[in-house]
Order: sequence, then structure tokens, then C-alpha cells
Amino acid sequence: MLDIQNLHVEVDGKPILKGLDLKVNEGETHALFGQNGSGKTTLVLTIMGFPRYHVSEGRILFKGEDITHLPVNERARLGIGISFQHPPAIHGVKLKDLVDIAAKHGAQPFNTEEVAKTINISPDFLTRDVNFGFSGGEVKRTELLQLLAQNPDLVLLDEPDSGVDLENIELVGETINKLLDRDKRLRKRRKSGLIITHAGGILKIVKTDRAHVLVDGKIACSGNPGELLNDICELGYEECVKCQI
Repeated sequence: MLDIQNLHVEVDGKPILKGLDLKVNEGETHALFGQNGSGKTTLVLTIMGFPRYHVSEGRILFKGEDITHLPVNERARLGIGISFQHPPAIHGVKLKDLVDIAAKHGAQPFNTEEVAKTINISPDFLTRDVNFGFSGGEVKRTELLQLLAQNPDLVLLDEPDSGVDLENIELVGETINKLLDRDKRLRKRRKSGLIITHAGGILKIVKTDRAHVLVDGKIACSGNPGELLNDICELGYEECVKCQI
């Protein structure tokens, strides 16, 4: 599904990713850990194709196609979707209008009002400007509503549990499971995902297949998500740096 080869990325002339390699197979969901500033958000925004993130070397393959230099809209049409850590408020654009546009490319019947109810989004929210005056948890749920409408094959989730209260974290997690086919048997899963998480709380609900630790623009180590998270909690990221040496 996703094959990143020797990826070097600069932001405003500053190198952030420095030879990153990563593969995510069809039906797999991977978790990504790392300290602030290690390049996690840069990675997902580069995969999505935002122009500020300049690829100076390496390739990004999606379903075998080189998308390294494709614009954002073409990557979305190919089947890549993203939930931002801090999405902007969009004045003058109603949430329902944005979701309906995404649903036109989702290749499945989609009833915005009915799906919104399942993730605790009230009808009056659909008539409001996108993310304007929304709480952190409300923003996360509206992001998931847009992804459900888009129905992408590869889902990039940047800290989907940040700003979500305990009452809604399970709802967010189960919605992600649906997005990523985690509610289906292994052989029937077709969706793939990459989830950035700091505390790892979302991984108690969303079961991932593999995890990676990003240190200074490279993957320092990969392995079992639960074991890696436990090591980080007990020993800190310093041990991951030692593994690189």
C-alpha cells in the first residue's frame, strides 16, 4: 500500500527527514512514536503532498505508483486521507457541504446526517462553519466524519486522541477501527493506516500490527506496538537513540 524509500525532506530549507524508509502493506495499521520535533507530522504531511514539505531525495510509492511529486488533490483522489493534529477553521464553508463533497469521491452510499449521529455529531454542527468554535474533541470527530465520507484506502492520523475526553475516546477509537477495517477478519482487511500517537492511549482501542520509533528524521527501531510503547514508557527515547549507534 505504502512504500517510502530513502526519503529526505526539507521544510523552509531545514532538513527534517533524513533517509527514512517505511513500508505499510495492504490491510495493515502501523503506529508511529517519537519525540516532539522528530519529524512525525512532517512525514504524514509529506505523504499527503503538502508543498511546503520539499522532497530532496527518495521516493513515495502508493499502490506501486510513484506519487512523490503529485499534488494533494491527486493523492486524495487516488485514495489517501488525513486527519490533522491541528486542522484549521474554515470560515464560510459549512461542515455538511465539505462532507458531501468528500462523499462524492467515496465510492459508496453515504448519508451525512445518519453517519454524523453515530459519532455524536449533532445536526446543528453540520450547518456550522468547519471547525469554527469547535472543541478539541469535536474537531477530531468532524475530521473522522470527513474521512468516513471520503473512504480512503490509506488513512493518516496525526494524534487522533489529543484533545479527546475520556467519554469520547472509545467512540473515536471504534470509528478509526471502522475506517481501517479493523472490525473485519484479517483476510478481509483492505484499508491501511499510519497513526501518530504520543501517549499511546488510542492503541488500547485500535489494535495496530506494527510500530516504529522516529528519531532525528529516521526510523530508529520497529517492532511490536505494545512492547515498544512499554520500553519507551520505562526507558525513554534515549534507548532508541542508543539502538541507532
